[in-house]
Amino acid sequence: MASVDNIILFGDSITEVSWQAGGLGFLLADAYRRKLDVLNRGFGGYNTEWALPIFEQVIPKKDEQAHLPTTRLVVIWFGANDAALPGSPQHVPLERYKANLATMVSMLRDPSSEWYHAPERTKILLVTPPPIEEKAIAHVLATVFNPPQPLDRQFDNTKLYAEAVKAVGAEHDVPVIDMWSAIWDAAGQNVEALGQFLPDGLHLNAAGYKHAFDLIVDAIAKNWPELKHSDVKQVYPHWSNIDKANPRLSLRAQKLP
Repeated sequence: MASVDNIILFGDSITEVSWQAGGLGFLLADAYRRKLDVLNRGFGGYNTEWALPIFEQVIPKKDEQAHLPTTRLVVIWFGANDAALPGSPQHVPLERYKANLATMVSMLRDPSSEWYHAPERTKILLVTPPPIEEKAIAHVLATVFNPPQPLDRQFDNTKLYAEAVKAVGAEHDVPVIDMWSAIWDAAGQNVEALGQFLPDGLHLNAAGYKHAFDLIVDAIAKNWPELKHSDVKQVYPHWSNIDKANPRLSLRAQKLP
């Protein structure tokens, strides 16, 4: 069976549940159907500290890559849990969070790394956590959990973690999707309006994921136009291009350069 190159989405629950209708994974898989496989590697509740050992397992090592499909893009989207307040088991100090993100980037970019991926073939995108809506989160913690839990996140604190992603991206020359600003601006910078994108105060709905999809598509077109979904060729030809007299010869998989 011919291998199909892929995009890996690596993140927390915002990534994990993005396979639902209207989610980011759903939209990307549709945009790249018959072109690239979109692999959802989202882990609900995880922070970057817990994600690093998983990253070592889901990213192919150098000695494995010749036998596997090429990963064309890795989207790293963490921070919603790292930004939990001190005292929460999910909390990761800000500088440690930045170091963990930098480690993931270095694993892919450092030629001495076991997980090195040639930058001309594998691209990296970092995504900031979106803003949060404290009242909605507090309501969920008070009504869904037994016993009720105290509020463990703050709007201003999560913003610091979003800014940290941008700092890591600038330091390592990696493009960053600023989901914080995108959702905050879409809400008119009005906390009460965040609910139209974050119904539980933390996780995106279809309207929120549409912003993520548009931003990622724009970033791909700007930074790596060869990966723009409308320009990537289908692995197998459109039915109208099949040689009807001798179909087998025309039904050979095409791969990206």
